[in-house]
Amino acid sequence: MALRIGDDAPNFQVETTEGKIDFHEWLGDSWGILYSHPADYTPVCTTELGRTAHLAPEFAKRNTKVLAVSVDDLESHQGWVKDINETQNCEVNFPIIADPDRVVATAYDMIHPNASATATVRSVFFIGPDKKIKASLTYPASTGRNFAEILRVIDSLQLTANFSVATPADWVQGQDVVITPAVKDEDIPGKFPKGHTVIKPYLRMTPQPDK
Repeated sequence: MALRIGDDAPNFQVETTEGKIDFHEWLGDSWGILYSHPADYTPVCTTELGRTAHLAPEFAKRNTKVLAVSVDDLESHQGWVKDINETQNCEVNFPIIADPDRVVATAYDMIHPNASATATVRSVFFIGPDKKIKASLTYPASTGRNFAEILRVIDSLQLTANFSVATPADWVQGQDVVITPAVKDEDIPGKFPKGHTVIKPYLRMTPQPDK
């Protein structure tokens, strides 16, 4: 059964390119991204893992740890990492899970039989410090992920977890946000001292509160 937003993120103990880890223990108080790759030595995945390595400072700034999974074994991963570092001009600095028995892929419903009986789709799970699923994205194996969107989702999740706001269409850091309907009009000045704009009674905008 597919994991849904709000579900507990299944824990696992696995071998990775960075050694053995217990997922929940490794995550600690950080946010986490777990994302899957159809197989090692595949072209799109190579670019994605390289991009992840280049974005390490951005993930660190957001207190977010990244963990990749592929159904190939550890030896294969280690060889592939050398290729990634060479071709993408990077240093892969995050764990890649060896999942030949498909334990993680199955727990997170990453294999979609109508697409492929063996390879994982491009799943992305955003996991909070409370070890719950906060969001997920799923692409077919042929479509590489948009990492600007992945960072945008993290920014939105972290902002909306701390303030009574939601992020509108195409929102990025620094733009105005929506005040949630649960906030009463009379409480807005105390909660949002930067001011607000009423477009409709149900559509109230305010500057991003943590900027």
